[in-house]
Amino acid sequence: MWKARAYKILPQVVTDYPKHRWLFVTLTVKNCQIEELRENLDSINKAFKRFTELKAWPGKGWVKSIEVTKGRDGVSAHPHLHILVMVPPSYFSHGYLSHTKWVTLWQQCLRIDYQPIIHTSAIAKHHNPSLLIPEILKYQVKESDLVGDREWFLELTRQLHKSRAIAVGGILRQYMRQLEEKNQDLIDESEETDEVDGESLYFRWERKLQRFNIE
Repeated sequence: MWKARAYKILPQVVTDYPKHRWLFVTLTVKNCQIEELRENLDSINKAFKRFTELKAWPGKGWVKSIEVTKGRDGVSAHPHLHILVMVPPSYFSHGYLSHTKWVTLWQQCLRIDYQPIIHTSAIAKHHNPSLLIPEILKYQVKESDLVGDREWFLELTRQLHKSRAIAVGGILRQYMRQLEEKNQDLIDESEETDEVDGESLYFRWERKLQRFNIE
């Protein structure tokens, strides 16, 4: 659903703001125990909100997603953020954040006493940011991490229950609102699900209606 949204709005954003540039940013924190994942995700989300409220924050719009991978020890959890950031044309001439500055600001927003690992890369001019959608809006957890340890998987499920994995901010939020107004049938924000009798469900894409229908 989120990929469908992004594929629809990003081309229009690029058309409306042809001179703006895009960054792909990954913000990380230290691994935590799987039982402490929800608490850590709350802290990360609050820290990111502080980041976007800083005067130094360069983003005019952004798409943020949370990914959780299993630590190398096979027990801990590694939560981190993938962010597609839209920046003004002037970003690389003034207002530019060096890698050191990114680290410093993220550390301050997290309110931690260690330097977190951050990766930033600029998308080349004339390259469509939609190409990064599969990387940014991928599954929240790797499939391989779900099948290796039953207890880890069950605790992960409890920790992520009703958590929000994806968020949109800045200029992109308005585009998302417009899309929702045009595609209420395609986009449903409710948590409710319909129970359907039967062992299997089949869905067919209706091109004219731009929605899936249950067979």
